[in-house]
Order: sequence, then structure tokens, then C-alpha cells
Amino acid sequence: MRRRKPHHHVYVVELSKDVLLEPRFRKCNPGYIDGKPCVYVGMTGLDPDVRFDKHKAGIQANRFVTQYGLRLLPDLYEGHGSCSGFEATR
Repeated sequence: MRRRKPHHHVYVVELSKDVLLEPRFRKCNPGYIDGKPCVYVGMTGLDPDVRFDKHKAGIQANRFVTQYGLRLLPDLYEGHGSCSGFEATR
């Protein structure tokens, strides 16, 4: 049986520091260290740019990325290429 070509991408979105005012965000990120950037890490079968646009449009979106997403941080994920869904979750 032929294996499917890996097609998942991990991507990283920089969030505005205003997200720290959200109690739910703070609760979900108890280990946050003051002064560090706020980021969202996701996995997609789409191009990361397309996925970011969908987040910002509210389509299958994470609420924090929709409201506080500033930009993709490709330096943190480019060079890793595509991977299987299993590999992307590691």
C-alpha cells in the first residue's frame, strides 16, 4: 500500500500582549513567564498563510488568534517542512 505524502504544517502566531487580560488565556497558560511573547501554535493541512487568514476571518478559528493574532512567526516553523499529522503533534 502506498503511503500518503506528508502534508501537515506546524505554524506559530504572535499574539498581542492584550491577550494576557483574558482570564481564560491565563488559566490555559499557567506557566506563562512575564516578558515572554504570547504565541499560538497550530497544525494545519493548509498553507500557514491561508490558515492564518481563516483564523482572522473567524473560520474554524481559535478565538485568541481571531482577536489578538498579529502575524505569523515563520522563523519559528519554516525549515521543518511538511510532516504527517502524527509527526506534527510531537
